[in-house]
Amino acid sequence: MARPRWHVPAPRERSRVSLAWDRFVALWALVNLLWIVFDLSYIPLRTFWLQRNLYPLPSLPLVVPLSAVPDITPWVDPIKGISPHRETSVWLRQFEQLDQALRAPATGAPASAALRQRLETQHQLTLALIDTNPFQIPGTLEKIKERLRERADRDSAAEATAILLSNDWLAQRGWQQERRFWRQQVLPLIASNYARSSDDNGRPTDHAWRLDLLMFQSVFALDILLRVIRLKRRLPRLRWRDAVLRRWIDLPLLLPFWRPLRLLPVIERLHTSGLISIEPLRAVISRAVVALLAVELFEVLALQLIDGSQQLIRSPQWPLRIRSLCSHQSVSASNSHLSDGELAALLRIWAPLLLDRVGPRLAPELQSAMGHALQQSLEAMVLPAPLRPMAPLLRMEEGLSRQLAAGVVNNLLVLGRTTSDRISQRDQRQLELLQQCIDRFWEELAQALEQGPALQLSQDLLCRLLELVKTRYLGQINRESIGDLIQELDDLTTGVPTEPGRQQPGV
Repeated sequence: MARPRWHVPAPRERSRVSLAWDRFVALWALVNLLWIVFDLSYIPLRTFWLQRNLYPLPSLPLVVPLSAVPDITPWVDPIKGISPHRETSVWLRQFEQLDQALRAPATGAPASAALRQRLETQHQLTLALIDTNPFQIPGTLEKIKERLRERADRDSAAEATAILLSNDWLAQRGWQQERRFWRQQVLPLIASNYARSSDDNGRPTDHAWRLDLLMFQSVFALDILLRVIRLKRRLPRLRWRDAVLRRWIDLPLLLPFWRPLRLLPVIERLHTSGLISIEPLRAVISRAVVALLAVELFEVLALQLIDGSQQLIRSPQWPLRIRSLCSHQSVSASNSHLSDGELAALLRIWAPLLLDRVGPRLAPELQSAMGHALQQSLEAMVLPAPLRPMAPLLRMEEGLSRQLAAGVVNNLLVLGRTTSDRISQRDQRQLELLQQCIDRFWEELAQALEQGPALQLSQDLLCRLLELVKTRYLGQINRESIGDLIQELDDLTTGVPTEPGRQQPGV
């Protein structure tokens, strides 16, 4: 498609500073995309970031500690409006005091009054957690209750809690063994609970947009402005509105919602800056789309073309359109019609070409064809049946037919050369006569179509032919052959020769 003259670009020069800036913005956009993924997954994965433990097999109690991963919850929790839950925090503080009291070397048996009071307090707090279920993560309380029941071998979580925090149980099992159970099985689940504030609209508090606006969107806005200015300098006559619309793919970078859509401008920037190449991926995707839509697209286009042709054929305006081809009908018409003398000028070009150059080179073939026709005529009309087997008469007949054919063809070629020379000369009277002949032809053809049944019969036959093509050919398109076509395209693009015994698709 031709480019408008006001879109003709100036010579494009990309400096090192511009390339370095584009690559920096592309990498910064990639960092922003990673931050978006982390921000969207932080709440579901907060337990992992808090405990830094990996459970490769959830059905088995296998824990892989990741101590090298830092604890980022103190920095990210305020951004998401997360604070420690009051009830679970009280439970954790009380458990730490109970743990210190039971591990103190000067403490006597667990039956002391102070320890009994602490155990009873811990028991009541645990029952309160079971009754109120203050956990934000669904299923956390059920896990705690299940582990308590399995530990005490009871059917009720409240009864199991009373047994696990009793003096008799601790005296029998020892605190070290029970402490390991509480620390590994119960405390991580209780510590994962949190409280999250809400804004004035009742939605959970989230201040991540501030970080996104200050650190990322401001840089993206500056880069988009620079790109628009750069495009305006390359295309001076391009309006500012059109220049901004040219960068429509950068719109997700400035939207505070639907942030995963930033994947598209990030990939585009990484590709245009030369950091990555998405051409192989684009080729694979386009090939898959072509394989899925090729047959449907071809069927729709073919049906639309055939239906449009049938509508044109069924139109009763054929004589009127044929008359519009006359020179006196097309003088005031638009540029879509032939102007006066154009068809005659075309005949002045093609008539000498056919009569003076192509015709003389076909003289031997024309003589042979006409000689054979004359010989067949002489055999049927001149010689009687009893004389036909005689060889001299047959040779004479063949020679006569050859001479007659040569004379006729030579005379026709001489007449054609003479006519060609006359047509090739610029003669206004000749042009007028040719134009009158052409106009008379169109007028007589239109009149013949109006008076006889030829128009209706021609329309019916042509529409029937197109309907036959529609029902037979389009209905027999093999959808499975698209894979063969794609394979053939791969062979052509990669330079792999086609196997000799392999049949080409569509043959």
